[in-house]
Amino acid sequence: MAKLVKCFMTLLILNLATKGTVRSGKEIQGKTEWSVTVTNTCVCAQSRIILRCPGFQSVEHINPDILYKQGDDCVLVRGSSLPASASVTFSYAWDPPFIMFPKSSIIAGC
Repeated sequence: MAKLVKCFMTLLILNLATKGTVRSGKEIQGKTEWSVTVTNTCVCAQSRIILRCPGFQSVEHINPDILYKQGDDCVLVRGSSLPASASVTFSYAWDPPFIMFPKSSIIAGC
C-alpha cells in the first residue's frame, strides 16, 4: 500500500510542481496562457485522478474530456485510466497561475 501511495504522490507532485505548468507564450483575452502536463510516472495505470483546484477558472475553453471542474476539485480524463508513462496536457488562461494539488486516484493494473 505504501508503494502505491508513493507512486501516486510521485505522479502528481513531481509532474505538477517541477515541469508540469509552463507559460505557453500566448495571451487569451489579456490573460497568460498556461500549459499543464501530467505524466503518470508510476509503473501502474491510474484512474479517477482528482486534483484539488479551489477557485480554478479560465477564460480559455478547456476540453472537458481532459479536465473538468467539479466543486473545488478537477477531474483528469473524465476519470478514465491514465496508463503508466502516459501524459495528458491541457491549457488554460488566467493570472496568476493556479496551483493544483493531488487529492486522489485509483491504482489499477498492478
